[in-house]
Amino acid sequence: MDLALFDLDNTLIAGDSDFEWAQFLIGKGILDRALYEARNIEFYEQYRAGTLDIDVFLDFQLQPLSRFPRAELDTWQREFLSRHIVPLIGAKARALVREHLDGGALCAIVTATNSFVTGPIVREFGIAHLIATIPAQEDGQFTGQPRGIPSFREGKIVRVEAWLEAMGLWWSSFERSWFYSDSQNDLPLLSRVSHPVVVDPDPTLRAHATAAGWPILSLLG
Repeated sequence: MDLALFDLDNTLIAGDSDFEWAQFLIGKGILDRALYEARNIEFYEQYRAGTLDIDVFLDFQLQPLSRFPRAELDTWQREFLSRHIVPLIGAKARALVREHLDGGALCAIVTATNSFVTGPIVREFGIAHLIATIPAQEDGQFTGQPRGIPSFREGKIVRVEAWLEAMGLWWSSFERSWFYSDSQNDLPLLSRVSHPVVVDPDPTLRAHATAAGWPILSLLG
């Protein structure tokens, strides 16, 4: 059996769902543009540069979830998926996922973006498993804080290994393990699998992949 892990943002979708979710809320007037847009752009640039402080970012990203009833959030979530995310999913990305699923691989999306935003996107791909940053809840209401270890950088390895252990599996349970990503932030997990593949990578990751002889793939177009 094979293991196939996929980053989500700028890998399987041609954009960043964290960034797009905040812009979606700003566009609807739910978040104040003057207060949120510049910070949203700043955090996105920090992520791309590999300098993001995940704790500071999560405080920014998760707090709005705590301010609205879950039913209202769910309505916005459905609109966000159909209008802003599905158009970012290309045929090549769908075909790549389907190839691994049809081949019998255990598949999961591993993303730093929170599970409220990414859960519906993962289901859109037909993937059963999601390893994401978890927004904490109390009595069905989001608290604005994360729960557990964020699925970011080395935290992705910790979360993947906990997921495997919960199923009685380990890396050695698989003949081959794959991870697809665009970001230098994912170098720890890319270095952990037997078959790292970089997808439309940032310059730092492209240079590393070229030096290491890792395959470079484009899912755009």
